[in-house]
Amino acid sequence: MSVQKTFQRLIELIRKQDEKIKDFLENLHPSDLAELVEDLNDRQKQEFFALLSDEDAAEIIQEMEEFDQVTLFRLLTRKRASAILKEMASDDAVDLLGELSEDESRELLNLLKEEAAEIRGLLQYPEDSAGGIMTTEFTALPLTLNVEGAIKRLRQIAPDAETIYYVYVVDDQKRLAGVVSLRELIAAQDEMLVKDIMRKNVISVDVSMDQEEVARVVSKYDLLAVPVVDEEQRLLGIVTVDDILDVVEEEATEDIYKLVGTSEVEGTDLIDATVFNMSARRLPWLIISLLGGLVTGRVIGFFEASIEQVFALVFFIPVIMGMGGNVGAQSSTVFVRGLATGEVEAAEVWRYFFREVRIGITMGLVTGIMIALAATIWQPTIANLGLVVGLAMCITVILATVIGTLIPMLFNNWGIDPAITAGPFVTTIKDVTGLLIYFLVANLLMGL
Repeated sequence: MSVQKTFQRLIELIRKQDEKIKDFLENLHPSDLAELVEDLNDRQKQEFFALLSDEDAAEIIQEMEEFDQVTLFRLLTRKRASAILKEMASDDAVDLLGELSEDESRELLNLLKEEAAEIRGLLQYPEDSAGGIMTTEFTALPLTLNVEGAIKRLRQIAPDAETIYYVYVVDDQKRLAGVVSLRELIAAQDEMLVKDIMRKNVISVDVSMDQEEVARVVSKYDLLAVPVVDEEQRLLGIVTVDDILDVVEEEATEDIYKLVGTSEVEGTDLIDATVFNMSARRLPWLIISLLGGLVTGRVIGFFEASIEQVFALVFFIPVIMGMGGNVGAQSSTVFVRGLATGEVEAAEVWRYFFREVRIGITMGLVTGIMIALAATIWQPTIANLGLVVGLAMCITVILATVIGTLIPMLFNNWGIDPAITAGPFVTTIKDVTGLLIYFLVANLLMGL
């Protein structure tokens, strides 16, 4: 069924208050409905959401991309937008308000009244911190409660909780004391106290921890949710695994853009982004590559006399530069990924570097021997051509490995994101040094 037909069918059932609407909506996950909404025009979006309850509308909006959420909210009246915002999970509501202008956010918060204080509290944390992605809709029980009372309490608070797979235990000061799973709670005797069945070694994260570090903690310990605490170990909220998946996607996207010398367009998407915005984010690094290309051309011009004496040297320039570029990109990508996933820790950076150098030497020897044999077979009459090309290839590959690892490593030590240096910057340096090595070796061994 096409999007338009699905939309018309949905509107028809809602208007008629047809019993089939329940079955129709149950067969469509909120994510599917979110995709359908994204393909509608503004008038259709207004018509559709005017017929939905606040709760249903909130479930759909939570599944939409941030840019589409903002576009939709600006189509709604402020009263309706605040009513929907009230039904959204606190972390999703905070993310949405963060994408709106200050005036729009302030107006909606004023309409929220009692819920506004909680959301304002979450808005004070940096967007990319544990506090910025946590939700305050968690399940916590006091130490002195017994199992029977705990289960009764869960029945009351479960509908409003983000997840109840983990039940956190707090003391009188709201400090995190332990955690008990729902399965452990159900299996325990009614008269047992919660503090007697809880696990005290709770994995938690500080409210100021970077979201990437939070993702590593969740991944390392295979958690469905992780509690967020302040300096005094007071339980402030939880970060659930669905938010971690968003973090992983966001960080991976950011790193991929930086690896190729560009950046993500904020506040829009790839389809609707203007040509100017997209160009402005790609050009700076391309200009660096352009300048590097001019230097590369100058290097070739400097050795023009050598090329005229042995013109066959020209045919091996692309393969040497290409191989160096591939090796440099491999080394930088592997290193940046190792940093991002925590596989390469700060204390092991230099150990990793020297291991990468050994890998570069191995690859350089293999590729150098192969290209030397090819050059010798192709031009057997040119003395030392195979030796020149093979040695230049070997040195270039080793140097490309060093450059591809060392530059991101140094920038990381200086507190600069290494992902921004791993694309055009490494490639430009490698091109210039590769050509210099090639022609210097040729001059030395061929007597040019």
